[in-house]
Amino acid sequence: MRMRIAIAYNEPYPSHYDAAGEEKAVLGVLQAVAAVHQTLLDLGYYVTRLPLVPPLGQARSKLRSLDADLVFNLFEGFCGHPETEALVPEALSELGVPCTGCSGQMLRLALDKAKVKVLLKAAGIPTADFQLLNHHTLHMFHLSYPCIVKPRAEDASHGLTEKSVVSDFASLKRQVELITESYEGNALVEEFIDGREFNATVLGNSQCTVLPVSEIVYTLPPEMTRILTFASKWEPDSLYYRSTGAVCPAEINAEAQERISQTALAACRLLGVQGYARVDMRMNQEGQVYVLEVNPNPDLSPDLSGAVRQAQAAGMSYSQFIEKIIQLALEKRYNEIKDTPHVAQRQAGPDENTAEYARIQRL
Repeated sequence: MRMRIAIAYNEPYPSHYDAAGEEKAVLGVLQAVAAVHQTLLDLGYYVTRLPLVPPLGQARSKLRSLDADLVFNLFEGFCGHPETEALVPEALSELGVPCTGCSGQMLRLALDKAKVKVLLKAAGIPTADFQLLNHHTLHMFHLSYPCIVKPRAEDASHGLTEKSVVSDFASLKRQVELITESYEGNALVEEFIDGREFNATVLGNSQCTVLPVSEIVYTLPPEMTRILTFASKWEPDSLYYRSTGAVCPAEINAEAQERISQTALAACRLLGVQGYARVDMRMNQEGQVYVLEVNPNPDLSPDLSGAVRQAQAAGMSYSQFIEKIIQLALEKRYNEIKDTPHVAQRQAGPDENTAEYARIQRL
């Protein structure tokens, strides 16, 4: 029998992102949904779409009533509430339904950028010095300028503009107050690493592979700060968008390639990545690689995604990349079942998911 796959995603609806002019990032998920849906059909699966909106109980009910063998998880959290991103894998784990990508626990962890940086530092993985600040604690600032100010728990470059990098206290105060007013929680303030910017996608569960490294290349005027702003990703008419590109494979020597790849791999192992994740990094003038962020379940839009670009550089078509993500989800679920003591007596024969996992392995 053909596997039944449901695509879970966040249905766009009005949120505080609209007031900030950042609704385009929310709409971006629909591009990935359309591409993955068509690819799964082309691969011969039965496919349904599962758009999710609040309230939380209603979304959980939809997941519990789902008739599918596997869920392809493109859910990024309810609009304006990224902290709900873990909903899908957590609910499906309770139901025993395979789900692509990272676990709910890992999604919750990665969203807290400050906690991730604490763990990175404790493990000896370089990341920039930082503080969490709000307008009440600004007087405690002790980092070295320049600094970059961003939301503590957002993705898709929400809150990042050409003014996010600050070099004096007045600019710092302005940005910290803006971020704390526009997004929940403290602002994350980091010492700015002004160097070449790279990212690498890591694929795997217990054994992981690093795809070819990408470099973000900026052709901005000298007076404009080289960072991936919201406009760089989502505003085609902006100078930031037109002056930001990616080169994959990155034009670096073998030593730099190895250093970047090993840093990405170490960060993913530390956080318990399963499935796929992208690690964003910068290299300073001395060649030291710093982890900026770890992004589980990164965008899969064919035309926008760094992960897709890196898969293609590794020789994988878009269909093969999507199939690989499914394989990893089935592998993860198969290992969970195998490692659960009380299921041994129920293993008289392979179920449909196990058979499908074996089929995909032969591709």
